[in-house]
Amino acid sequence: MTIIRLGLLWAVIMWLSAITASAHEIRPAALELTERPDGIVTVIWKQPILSGRKLKMRPELPDQCPQPETSRQVISGDAIVESWQVLCRLDGGDIRIDGLDRTLTDVFVRLRTASGEESTHILRPASTSFALGGPAGSPASAYLRIGAEHMLFGWDHLLFVLGLLLLTAPRQLLWVITAFTVGHSVTLAITALGLFMLPSEPVELLIALSIFFLAVEVVRKWAGRTSLTIRKPWLIALAFGLLHGLGFAGALADIGLPKGEEIWALLLFNLGVEFGQILFVVLALGLLWLVRRISIDQRKWIETPALYVVGGLGAFYTLTRIL
Repeated sequence: MTIIRLGLLWAVIMWLSAITASAHEIRPAALELTERPDGIVTVIWKQPILSGRKLKMRPELPDQCPQPETSRQVISGDAIVESWQVLCRLDGGDIRIDGLDRTLTDVFVRLRTASGEESTHILRPASTSFALGGPAGSPASAYLRIGAEHMLFGWDHLLFVLGLLLLTAPRQLLWVITAFTVGHSVTLAITALGLFMLPSEPVELLIALSIFFLAVEVVRKWAGRTSLTIRKPWLIALAFGLLHGLGFAGALADIGLPKGEEIWALLLFNLGVEFGQILFVVLALGLLWLVRRISIDQRKWIETPALYVVGGLGAFYTLTRIL
């Protein structure tokens, strides 16, 4: 029976680790078009890298715009930035993202005409184009959705919250979650506004280590031992919240903040993160409530497998970051 359990647990860990790649695909892309008075359009196309490769997406300008003969590509963190120039007028036709319908991501489009007018558009897998000259909207409201998706599909952040739930007594849970919220909100704002930056690679490694660390502390607590983390879980939640805020800021770095609406977009993104976090906590607590209604061993069938998933994936992700 033990062998069967371990086999099923290993299968779950491998399945969860496999879906992390597709979860990262949700990071948005960005397209910036700047038209000069002489008719030259500068195109900057930024898209996330998935498993070391860029997604199969490509901006398609109106028919009157020729295809570029050359372009410049650079790697910037977890994204690839491509830029080129074409002789074109952005006074009619459609802007389309070829291949967007086969992804899970959104594309933020910023358009600046030769007359100085600026507009923004958001393209999604179900709506891959827009007509030039048509109504434009503010992308700020979309940051709420992006923030919620980054939390709900960001398995690393969810694993950390799950670890906090396993470590924390019910009477302390509100303070612990609040401390985590305060921590990541502070560094998210500081980093997103360009006041402080760290490379994404060490940040992702430290986030993975924080997940594994929590799993070790839960084992220590269940063994009847104590530590600063066990006595004051809110303190470690605040400290690691600062770290996870850097990870949340990485999602914003992929698209940037809309000019003139930086604070509003940042606030909505953070509210989206909080919505996703609260939803996950409520679902987890609801599951525990249902378990208490039936006669099964909560520690054996719920908490222990959850701890193995947290610790196993934390260790797996740490090793992949190091290697």
